This record gives sequence, structure tokens and C-alpha cells, in this order.
Amino acid sequence: MKSIDIICIGEVLIDFIGHEINTSINRTKDYHRFLGGSPTNVAVNASRIGLKPLLVASCGQDGLGDYIIRKLKSNSIDVSSVKKIDTEPTSVIFVSKSTDTPDFIPYRQADCNITIEQLTDDSIEKAKIFHTTCFALSKNPARTTILNRAKKAKELGVQLSIDINFSERIWSDRGEAKRVLNEYLLNDPLVKLSEDDCYRLFGEVKSEEFIFDYFHSLGVTIICLTKGKKGVVVSDLKKGVFFQEAIYINEIKDTTGAGDAFWTGFLYAQINKKPIEQCITIAQKLASIKLQNVGRLPDNINLEQILNV
Repeated sequence: MKSIDIICIGEVLIDFIGHEINTSINRTKDYHRFLGGSPTNVAVNASRIGLKPLLVASCGQDGLGDYIIRKLKSNSIDVSSVKKIDTEPTSVIFVSKSTDTPDFIPYRQADCNITIEQLTDDSIEKAKIFHTTCFALSKNPARTTILNRAKKAKELGVQLSIDINFSERIWSDRGEAKRVLNEYLLNDPLVKLSEDDCYRLFGEVKSEEFIFDYFHSLGVTIICLTKGKKGVVVSDLKKGVFFQEAIYINEIKDTTGAGDAFWTGFLYAQINKKPIEQCITIAQKLASIKLQNVGRLPDNINLEQILNV
């Protein structure tokens, strides 16, 4: 029996999001504290839409670590695989509140201290999807652990997934990043990346054709390219290319975590074997709700209307 819908392995941290909208970090006076980290956001979102996630992550044995554990529990997240580290403080990121791509300053400590003992073969075998991020792969020991566990997941027939949220601020060696990503991509994960991610990863603007050819050539079947207000394009090696326009939003309150909400919806639809067009629609609907809210997805979501596409 597959009792785990999504294993989310990678960074858990604190996002300090600026209180003033579209204000640079050097001019932001006040910050509000939120549970953060892309895999963590996916796990929390998944729990809120009725899936059963397992979060594999590490934080500090400190007040911010205590806050993380409390927030995870309040969102019905199993914390048995979240390790608290005595020797390093909880990672934090300062983020500007923005209606476009937000600016950020990372202070990374405990988040990358993920070890193989945190994720057993038995847990992997119970999962439907194994998900991680480029951020998580950027530092050891998390990198070695994730690559090891991803290989095991592939052997056990688990569908893999990755958000290629590359940033040179997180991973300064672009060549190393590509080599590590290539090793993960051999497992044929579902790939999510944005135009901004592509620009940072390749160091220049690349065409959709180049992006899709590049990742397909590395063994990836399904690539999802998000283009902000210009919509979403998915290239499926077996079924072709699909485009959907963005959902119009009258007022964007905060873009932080919108990509994670999008991908949670996409993975939900994949688990429920929806056609690609419906996967995109469900993903866009969740992302649009997140864009209209600061912090996590709100409590009053009409899940039936969103998910039963």
C-alpha cells in the first residue's frame, strides 16, 4: 500500500518577508515571519488539499526550530523525519514582498544537514512521488543523501520530481550545479522550472525549444515551464507540447511560494492521473490563490471547485 503521497526532501527554514510591498530589502523596515523552504511549502500545501506528505528536513535546536516544528504540526505534517541540529542554527531567508520575482538574502545553516538515516527504504517504497529542489541539492550532506535516496526511489518504481529553483546566490558554481542536476535527472523526474530559473541556470535567455530539448536530452519525459503572466508550457516527450494562458489576477499581494503552490497542484493532479491540461489548470488555480495571499494558502479554499477539474 502506498501510504505516502509525496516525500518532500530538502530545505526547511524561516522566511522573513518584508511588510512593505514592492520595496527593496535595503529599504524594508519590518519583516513578518513565515514557515518556508520550497519542499516544506509543497508538504504543507499537500496536507491542506488532502494529500499525505512526508517531510524530510533539518533545522536548528533553537527557538526558530521550535517554531518550525510547531507550525508543521499545526499543519498536520509528520515531523518524525525532521531532524533538529545542535551544532547549527535554523536557516533563514530575508525576502522582499513583491508582485514580481522577489529579492532575497539567504543565511543557510542547518537546512543542508540531511542524512540518509532520515529516510528509510521502507518509507520510500510507501511513497507515490519523491520530490526535491535545486536549492536542496546545492550543499552536502543533503546533496549526497538526496541523490542516494533518489536512486533508491527510482529502483523502487517511485515517480520522482524536482523544482529547479536555481540561484547563483545559493549555488555559485553553475557548472557543478548542472553536473549534479544531470545525475538527478537520470531518474526521469517531473521537472518544474520558471523562466527566471532558466535565465539564472544558463546565464542568458534561452528559447523554449532549447530548454525543452536540453532537459529531454538528459532523460526527462515531462517538463513544466512557468512563464508568470505569459502562462505555462508543458512539454511531454510522449504527448507533445501544451500551453495555457495565465489566470488573470486583479491584485497580486505576494509572489513568494506561488511556484510551490503551483507544483503542489500539478503533483496532486499527477497522483490522480489527470490529463496534462487538467494538471496545468489545477496547478494554476492553486497558484492564483497563493498570489492573492501572504504566507500560506488560506483556510477558506473551495478545494472541491479547484481539484475536481
